[in-house]
Amino acid sequence: MAEHVQVAVNNATFHFDKLYTYRVPPHSQGRVALGSMVLVPFGRGTAARMGVVLGLDAPDAPDTPDAQTDARRLKEIYDAAPEQACLSEELLRLVYFLKEHTFCTYYEAVKAIIPYGAQYKAVNGGGAPRLQKQIVRHTEPAYARTDAPWTGRRTEKQQAAWDALETGPKTRAQLEQQGITKAVLDGLVKKGVLSVFAKDKSIAQFGAQEREQRRPRRDITLSPAQQAAYEKLAAMMDTPGAAAALLHGVTSSGKTLVFLKLVEKAVAAGRTALVLVPEISLTPQMIQRLQEHFGSRVAVQHSGLSNTERLLQYHQIQNGGADVVVGTRSAVFAPLSDIGVIIIDEEQEHTYRSERAPRYSAHDVAKRRAAAHGALLLLASATPSTESYYAAKNGRLALVELTERYNQLPLPEVRLVDMREELAAGNAASISRALAHEIEANLAHGEQTILLLNRRGYQTVGMCTACGEVLKCGGCSVPMVYHKAENRLLCHYCGKSVSPVPEVCPACGGRLKYTGFGTQRVEEELEQLFPRARVLRMDLDTTSRKDAHATMLRRFAKGDYDIMLGTQMVAKGLDFARVTLVGVLGIDQLLFAQGYKSFENVFSLVTQVVGRGGRAARAGRALIQTVDPKHPVLNLAARQDYKAFYAEEIAFRRMNLYPPFCTICLAGFSGEKEAEVLAAARAFAAAVQRLVQQRGGIPLRLLGPAPMHVTMVNNQYRYRLTLKCRNDSAFRALLGDTLAVYQAEGWPAKASVYVDFHSDADL
Repeated sequence: MAEHVQVAVNNATFHFDKLYTYRVPPHSQGRVALGSMVLVPFGRGTAARMGVVLGLDAPDAPDTPDAQTDARRLKEIYDAAPEQACLSEELLRLVYFLKEHTFCTYYEAVKAIIPYGAQYKAVNGGGAPRLQKQIVRHTEPAYARTDAPWTGRRTEKQQAAWDALETGPKTRAQLEQQGITKAVLDGLVKKGVLSVFAKDKSIAQFGAQEREQRRPRRDITLSPAQQAAYEKLAAMMDTPGAAAALLHGVTSSGKTLVFLKLVEKAVAAGRTALVLVPEISLTPQMIQRLQEHFGSRVAVQHSGLSNTERLLQYHQIQNGGADVVVGTRSAVFAPLSDIGVIIIDEEQEHTYRSERAPRYSAHDVAKRRAAAHGALLLLASATPSTESYYAAKNGRLALVELTERYNQLPLPEVRLVDMREELAAGNAASISRALAHEIEANLAHGEQTILLLNRRGYQTVGMCTACGEVLKCGGCSVPMVYHKAENRLLCHYCGKSVSPVPEVCPACGGRLKYTGFGTQRVEEELEQLFPRARVLRMDLDTTSRKDAHATMLRRFAKGDYDIMLGTQMVAKGLDFARVTLVGVLGIDQLLFAQGYKSFENVFSLVTQVVGRGGRAARAGRALIQTVDPKHPVLNLAARQDYKAFYAEEIAFRRMNLYPPFCTICLAGFSGEKEAEVLAAARAFAAAVQRLVQQRGGIPLRLLGPAPMHVTMVNNQYRYRLTLKCRNDSAFRALLGDTLAVYQAEGWPAKASVYVDFHSDADL
């Protein structure tokens, strides 16, 4: 029984993030352990602050007068959370892992691991602060039979209540649906033959539209190629200890069926499974497939759920009520026990990397969890990241391949349309004549079309016809985007809007002309070209409502729409039998973007969206609109020739020393005064160089400082240092010491700093 505990507190800076010792009052002893959430007084006063217990005093601490005096000076904790809120030993190890590898604070790691609703806050408890859940638990009355003898006569309604509970407890709502009133139930509780207890409310995890009758379970039938892939992976699950593999399969090769069989194998062995997808838009179809096979034992974790829904799902997992968890990046922290398989679908996607503290990669966390549970970690994609494929080719991952589409379906026929010729022919629209002809043919045959344009809004740039000034956000160094439906200009970085849309230049008074095209404008063009077509637009503007993704995808699958137009969310993982035509618009902006991963991103995006077509009996075709139809990346994507693309890409990476041949660490700086931000970045670079010279033997290339691609966001100037390094303990120690020097020299007051091992947006 610990009398003293070491606590990491919330809202600590990285440089002062250490463990503070507190006394445990007698009323809290016995319910405070490693991983307990506690409320403590912190600082000169007694202000309450949340903390997590990360250390316990040794039971044989010296019993000396000095030790007793020091102990009396310690502050007592105010309150401790219930035992079930305690972090497990495995999740505690992840707290330390995140702190060491992402340079976050202890409590930032805790908040990443535990969903908001399961966290606690301080409230005034009548004199002393106490803990309260961020979300009060939502419960409803439930009833169960007891073993007490039932004497006296039974009414018809009482017998009906008794019979209804024969198979187990039921909630009041369930019983009322059978015509059993609260008065009848309360009477039986008073007799002692029924007991009543509070049960977590059941909230549908699939959205309102998914509460309809679900399809019956279908047997999983694998093709010979899928069966061979499954057997290799299943054998890895059967071997002692952890294992890791990459499942590389062309689009529509049936990777999901292999997933289902692996999950089925894990569950049959009494173990659990974790399935990660990169975006919320992909969860409805994956949830449906998993729920068909595993029913209510499937839990969901992603940001599209309300805090209450997510909390109840979290409790279901924590209490052992879920065998399978599906979700986006944060689901990697789901409190599952005895995990048998972790699957990361579309593993190449950048959304698996967090852009705020802790800046972690779901791959790294999944690898740690697979090792802790002796599980199989399976990465899967038609276009794996260069790093993952390199690891597979070099034996660090087992490589399992599916080279043909399911049922021998042919790959879509792909054409590249030269948009320069379109312009020369007088067509300045976003839809080429060739694509318009193919859409018309699809409409005539009752087939569906998917159009990809990774740019939302109506028109993208407002420029003065007199002085050439581009209309930019006042707080960010980016042009504002015209959104016609809302009649406003919107900054896609800070969210600032201007309405009504200005018509004259604020600099010289000249006339503003808006050019470019986004999803709103293309939607309007489609409605003009095909007035009878039913067009569905999917972008951040139309999918912000709750359950919007699932609703739209369900209606498209039912045939309520002819054309789906959207951003990247329509490019991956979706499976619609009626889609036979895919169009790619505006790809040149990504093709010529900054960053060493720009070609990989374009190849992946085009390959993935082209693969959405022709996934059933009808053959598929795709048109890629570009100003450079001979570009090798587009042609390789059109042929879906990943291996040829990889050969070129890995040679480029090796020659220029990019991952996987090094690790890239980005140190980011931001502040209100540009000169101070630049000076802070230079000071950090100088500290790195001094420490490297003192220690020696640390391979490192330091580039910059340089402005970020978007130099200012929310009135904060942004600069970066790029460090090409080896991400090992020696380099992380160097980085930690550099941050300490940066703090000691007072630079954080002028420019905040963060460290990110997973950012490639500006490189």
